[in-house]
This record gives sequence, C-alpha cells and structure tokens, in this order.
Amino acid sequence: MVNLNNLNPQYITDKSGKKTSVILPLSEFTELVEDIEDLAVVAERRDEPTISHEDLVEELKRDGLL
Repeated sequence: MVNLNNLNPQYITDKSGKKTSVILPLSEFTELVEDIEDLAVVAERRDEPTISHEDLVEELKRDGLL
C-alpha cells in the first residue's frame, strides 16, 4: 500500500500558479491504481457472508488443499 507521505509528486500549474495536475513516478501511480482496485473489490464483497479462519482451514484440509 502506498504511504501518502512518501509520494514524490510534481505539479503542473496554470498561469496564476494554481495546481491543475500532478505528475507521479510511474511505479507510485501503478501502486495507487492497484490499491484503488483492491478497495473496489472489498466494497463489492462487503455484503458476502464470512467464515472463521478455523472453518476455512478445516474446509481447505477437507478439500485436500492443505
């Protein structure tokens, strides 16, 4: 996850000095996009039922995956 305090943005300004755009290193931009995608998946799945860790491990063992 990107630590916002460690971003290295550069800004594009208009003639009056107002910030209009931001430039980020590609690696930081890519990491931000991945974080946003992860958050979108979490939001989409928030109403799905959950199971305990113990039940998950038991199910994986029963299915031969552990």
